[in-house]
Amino acid sequence: SHMTLYNISGLKSYRDLPVRYAEFATLYRYEKSGELTGLTRVRSLTQDDCHIFCTEEQVEEEFSLALRLIHEVLGRYGFHNYSVRLSLRGDEPGGKYVQDDEKWERATQALRRALKANNVEYWEAKGEAAFYGPKADFQTRDALGREWTASTIQVDFIQPARLGCRYIAPDGSEQTPVALHRAVTGSTERFMGLLIEHYAGAFPLWLSPVQVILLPIADAQLPYAQQVEAALKNAGFRTEMDARSERVGLKIREAELQKVPYMLVIGKRDVENNVVSVRRRGEGDLGAMTVEALIQRLIAERDAGT
Repeated sequence: SHMTLYNISGLKSYRDLPVRYAEFATLYRYEKSGELTGLTRVRSLTQDDCHIFCTEEQVEEEFSLALRLIHEVLGRYGFHNYSVRLSLRGDEPGGKYVQDDEKWERATQALRRALKANNVEYWEAKGEAAFYGPKADFQTRDALGREWTASTIQVDFIQPARLGCRYIAPDGSEQTPVALHRAVTGSTERFMGLLIEHYAGAFPLWLSPVQVILLPIADAQLPYAQQVEAALKNAGFRTEMDARSERVGLKIREAELQKVPYMLVIGKRDVENNVVSVRRRGEGDLGAMTVEALIQRLIAERDAGT
């Protein structure tokens, strides 16, 4: 636990805050029978777990940093149509929530202030909070329209006090820090499932497991194809070679079914002219290019994130 790390690393001064811990942690959750669903709900999951310990006055600034990171990551992966849900505790007596009305109210107001300070449009949902505090959940939908939480920022006034987290305030007194729980991609397995469905397997170039596949027409073009493959790998691209003795039309069709972004057809004339015939997924034949020109095109597309 990051709270244990906070405590065993020595008593902190207010000057030491904020303190941030982050890791990719493997967690286990015994889901009920029938609730497991592909990658989106599993029993062993990997979470990008982060806890930020700060003063109450620093909550807004730390929330802003976490928000900026979430916007950057979700945007890079192509998630733009997401909404922010302010998850609050329910009104039912007892229940799963820790009973401390004063801390709940402070945490809720701190989260509302942070959302408003960052001009975040949000909607409220009672009964969706963590047992220890409210949270801002970034909601997206899969290909079937089901809603999932992609990212979350949680404000926790309760657990640090219960676990004895302390820092020395400017007046010399011992105070309890606020903990922000932050997960950008949440469950890595769930996020992968959402990505696969979001793109229907047709990933952008930078994200594709295989970015370029080489399709020599005959064995005679294999040495040249190997030179092209080496150049692409040296430039940092993930490539494969289909050197089977099959018709090139079949190779192209199979590569398109695999949704590989770029297909390089290499025939006798390509070898003679020191070029490759380029096909782009969804665009078809782009014509002949030198390897150098192709690499520049790939670099520009990869770095643009498209």
